[in-house]
Amino acid sequence: MKSEKHFRLKPKEILQIHTFFYLWHYTTALSINLNNHLKTGGIDTSLSYKDSMITAGDKRRILIVDDDPDISSLYKLSLERDGFVVDTFNDPLMALSDYKVGTYGLLLIDIKMPRMNGLELYQKLKNMGDKPKVCFITAFEEYNKQFRELFPDLKEKVSFLRKPIELQYLTRVVKSELGYS
Repeated sequence: MKSEKHFRLKPKEILQIHTFFYLWHYTTALSINLNNHLKTGGIDTSLSYKDSMITAGDKRRILIVDDDPDISSLYKLSLERDGFVVDTFNDPLMALSDYKVGTYGLLLIDIKMPRMNGLELYQKLKNMGDKPKVCFITAFEEYNKQFRELFPDLKEKVSFLRKPIELQYLTRVVKSELGYS
C-alpha cells in the first residue's frame, strides 16, 4: 500500500490541473457565446448590465478622468451602483488615446492633472468631432473664467463640480445632465 505522501500533488501538477480547468471554463464560455451569436445572426456588441443592455453609444455610459485613483474609483462604484456604465482613467493622455467618439453620454473630468489639464483634454476631445456633455471637477473656482476664455463660442451648458463631492449629489447632477430627472 502506498503511503499518504504519494497522494499529495506536487506544485507542478496543481498548476497543470488549474490551467486545464481554467482553459476548459474559458473554452466552454466562448463556445456558448459564439453559439448565441450564431443563433441571432450576428455579433452583439452591447454589454449586459443589471438586466439592461447598454450599447456603446448609450447615454448612460460615463467617462471619468481624474488623476487620483481613489477618487475615480469611488465615483465609479457609486455611479455603477446607480445603474450607469463607467470607464475611468487616471492619466489624461491615456484617456485621449483610448477615447472613441460617440461612446459616452457624459464626461466627468478633473481639471488639475499632470501632463494635461482637464480643459486641454476636453478641447482635444471636441477637436476629434465629438460633442459630449461634460462636468468639470475641481477644488478651485477660478477655472470657470478660464474655460469661457478657451471656449468663447460654446453654447452648451457646462457644469463645474466642486470637490469634495457628496456621492448622492454627484448622482443627481449626472442624472440631470443626462436628462433623467
